[in-house]
Amino acid sequence: MVSFSIRHWSYDDRPREKLAQKGRSVLSDAELLAILIGSGNKNESAVQLSQRILAAVDHNLNDLGKLSINQLKKFKGIGDAKAITIAAALEVGRRRTGEDQEKIEKIGTSNDAYMLLYPLIGELEHEEFWVVYLNNSNKVIHKSQLSKGGITGTLVDVRLVMKQALELGAVGIVLAHNHPSGTVRPSASDKQITLKLKNAAEALDLKILDHLILAQHKYLSFADKGIL
Repeated sequence: MVSFSIRHWSYDDRPREKLAQKGRSVLSDAELLAILIGSGNKNESAVQLSQRILAAVDHNLNDLGKLSINQLKKFKGIGDAKAITIAAALEVGRRRTGEDQEKIEKIGTSNDAYMLLYPLIGELEHEEFWVVYLNNSNKVIHKSQLSKGGITGTLVDVRLVMKQALELGAVGIVLAHNHPSGTVRPSASDKQITLKLKNAAEALDLKILDHLILAQHKYLSFADKGIL
């Protein structure tokens, strides 16, 4: 009878031993996940089970992190304890990314803005519109959620954006919203609200520096594309 236990694998191929000897960077996502769950089921090793779980989310760790405890438990061999362990580990990773974005104090490129905002809205299943206010050195003064909507869209109050900019003494403004659909292509309404905000800002000697659309670890910058 074939054994699916990792205990019967070559010592160098066991995920825990491999991490200890060679470092975490050499392990595949499936091997790292296998360490978390510890064991598989009667038909699969922990690594094989992990590979099947990852295949179900197209090997996208962000999508894996969105699975609920009950959704994880649908995989044979995953009970409450293992599902909770997976969810907790992925949440720790998400929070670590959030700490990295807090270190960004100045917006010099669209990627800086993306790194600042992705942990806030990049993985949401509903749409949110955020505004980042900058001083004359492009340092971040304040960032705030302007509106929150359903998956079909969100409302933007132009007057509120300008009012807050004046109260903060901001000079530059970066706009951002997410597309839960996964596409970063700007819609006609995205372009329209950007133009509306740009015109309002210019009337007050403020400048809209960029408008980012974020979705699934990618983004589109209006400034980079020359459509601002």
